[in-house]
Amino acid sequence: MIFGILIGFGVAVVLGLSAGARVVKQYERGLVFRFGRVRPAVRGPGLALMIPAVDRLQKVNMQIITMPVPAQDGITKDNVTVRVDAVVYFNVIDPVLAAVNVQDYRFAILQVAQTSLRSIIGKSELDDLLSNREKLNEGLEMMIDNPALAWGVNIDRVEIKDVALPESMKRSMSRQAEAERERRARIITADGEFQASAKLSEAAKVMSANPAALQLRLLETVVEVAAEKNSTLVLPFPVELLRFLERAGGPEVASAVRETMKSTPPGAELEPVDPRPIVLPDGDLPQPRTS
Repeated sequence: MIFGILIGFGVAVVLGLSAGARVVKQYERGLVFRFGRVRPAVRGPGLALMIPAVDRLQKVNMQIITMPVPAQDGITKDNVTVRVDAVVYFNVIDPVLAAVNVQDYRFAILQVAQTSLRSIIGKSELDDLLSNREKLNEGLEMMIDNPALAWGVNIDRVEIKDVALPESMKRSMSRQAEAERERRARIITADGEFQASAKLSEAAKVMSANPAALQLRLLETVVEVAAEKNSTLVLPFPVELLRFLERAGGPEVASAVRETMKSTPPGAELEPVDPRPIVLPDGDLPQPRTS
């Protein structure tokens, strides 16, 4: 009889302990409500024993939660209609405040994120939404974090995902980008022409100081033109030869040569050259003369 009573008592104790035992996972924290009042001690991971019919255990997830914010329509500071969506990363740092101060902290964070996103859209310009998102993300994080701290929630980060623009605005931005690229191309071309003209000016100064360089350049041009297999080749009369004749025979000889060159039609054959040399004054070198 006594042995049966002991067995029954042991079974009751085991059933009572099993009824009052709860398991708290590693990423959770347990809050014990005794007669509706929260106990200050937070239960950590492991086995949590409670008084049956007296205590109630509420588990709070402490992991970082990723919450997408639905796309919000708004008008930017420069009067452009956009549609912006974002994502919020947050976690609970005080399970007591998260369970007591707010009914559903996830829903509360979502509503604050939506209103803050609309406020950021109205305070920002289109260029900031497209190219300066880091600063906007920081401002949006501060706007959400202020009320979230009172709920025991820490905002880890906020990211703007996408900015949807109207089709008309996309076409305008495409035309603007094309015009900008055309402007840069023209500036580069003009700068290249300016540098080339400066180099040509320097080359002209060098050639004017050394006439032989001009003659060498003329011969190089003749070689380049002759390489094209042309049937007709027109050569300019060397100016240096006229100057030499003017120094050697006087202005009358140079004038006669100029008149001969003007009266000779293009393509006409010149008279054969007399191979007998002539002696010029002032000790100049002998030159062939025409008969």
